[in-house]
Amino acid sequence: MSDQAGATVLRNQKRAALLACALVAAALWMSIPLGEWRIGVFVAIGVVLGLANHLLTELTLIRSLRGDEPTRKQFARSSLVRLMGISLVAVSVAAFFWPDGATLLFGLALFHVIALVFTGIPLLKEIKKA
Repeated sequence: MSDQAGATVLRNQKRAALLACALVAAALWMSIPLGEWRIGVFVAIGVVLGLANHLLTELTLIRSLRGDEPTRKQFARSSLVRLMGISLVAVSVAAFFWPDGATLLFGLALFHVIALVFTGIPLLKEIKKA
């Protein structure tokens, strides 16, 4: 990862990183007093995996716009490898630490749904303006 592209990704996705931090804190804050700290930890891991996927997607898009990855085949391969890697980690951890580990998948899905809403709202506003 080039330093400039990585810095651009972090700058562009500051809101997503703050969202992930808030979700991790909320998961731990709610689960620890209930005596279910393992569930909070696995939800937090899922959120972090979701953030990693989000940031790597942004990095791939920035690289493709700059010409570092010009072909569709390379873009598709990059996306497939990224998604398979995230999925393999998530499912492996969920299976190994079953049943508490299954909440990792919940954290991953939760982050993606909320990130989609945060990404979609500004996009819908722009479409409405046009």
